[in-house]
Amino acid sequence: MELRDKLTAGLKAAMREKDAVRLGTLRLINAAIKDQDIALRTQNKTVGDPEITAILAKMVKQRHESARAYEEAGRLELAQQEQDEIKVIEEFLPRQLSEEQVEAAIDGAISETGATSLRDMGRVMGVLKSRHPGQMDFGKAGPMVKARLA
Repeated sequence: MELRDKLTAGLKAAMREKDAVRLGTLRLINAAIKDQDIALRTQNKTVGDPEITAILAKMVKQRHESARAYEEAGRLELAQQEQDEIKVIEEFLPRQLSEEQVEAAIDGAISETGATSLRDMGRVMGVLKSRHPGQMDFGKAGPMVKARLA
């Protein structure tokens, strides 16, 4: 089942269950996907699973940042709302890689690209992003790659 179909099924289930948080979050996801569809329409392309995964990962990152800002401002109810949305979005993301799996993926990307110095970091990160979209936090993977290449 494609990711778009899973999102649609989740949206219908949320409507039936009258789950307001889940319904609102899934509608936001569908709106972001539709925006991307419209942007790609001129190129006669549609949004596939990799693009949807990237959209979901971006939404999770945005909500983490918002939740942190709300907590710093003492707005705990809004921070909790962001955390609830994160849980819904993460249901549709691929399983996150463990620390060991991330390290193995980095080692594999370094050996595949033949990277030897920090100048090769972009190529390594490109390989990782193409192979593991939504499966690892690239903000944390970047320093790990940098440490290996230094």
